[in-house]
Amino acid sequence: MNATTLRPDLRHIADWITPGASVLDLGCGDGALLAWLAANKDCRGYGVEIDVASVTACVERGVNVIQSDMEAGLSTFEDKAFNFVVLSLTLQAMHNIEGILTEMLRVGRTGIVTFPNFGYWENRWQLLLGRMPVSETIPYEWYNTPNIHLCTVYDFERLLKKLGMWSTGRVVLHQGERVEFLPNLLGSLALERFERA
Repeated sequence: MNATTLRPDLRHIADWITPGASVLDLGCGDGALLAWLAANKDCRGYGVEIDVASVTACVERGVNVIQSDMEAGLSTFEDKAFNFVVLSLTLQAMHNIEGILTEMLRVGRTGIVTFPNFGYWENRWQLLLGRMPVSETIPYEWYNTPNIHLCTVYDFERLLKKLGMWSTGRVVLHQGERVEFLPNLLGSLALERFERA
């Protein structure tokens, strides 16, 4: 599996992960990231996933996966058991965001999250028109969305600071392309790498 088979956000995450690292992928979906990291960077790790079909897909890819609800915590993992803990496109659906971020840096040295940037200009425009945003990164209507905590790039970085954490890297994308100019306005998807301050 080469990097071009990964979604653009997963390619950026893979770039941040060092060869030979141990990785915990929370909400790992079909295990594509872990399979790519094992094949291309000699990484080892585990996925945590609640969806049965996704767990089956992980097993078919040869990815170590645990079927579990992350909201219950990561108590099965020891302190600093992993070099990297990844939470991709799941943060906004979590009930206890502060708790999961704290747990990520308890079991790992570095956390990586991706989330839809609610500060993206099209979201702002839809709010000005009097409706909840629906977009490529927020594809649900208000009444059927699993997203319960939407934030902007700046909101997330403020939360890191409050929790005694700091950003060690940020990439903001729109339609798979990196956004350098006014990322909180022009980027629809944010990736943050963070550690304890």
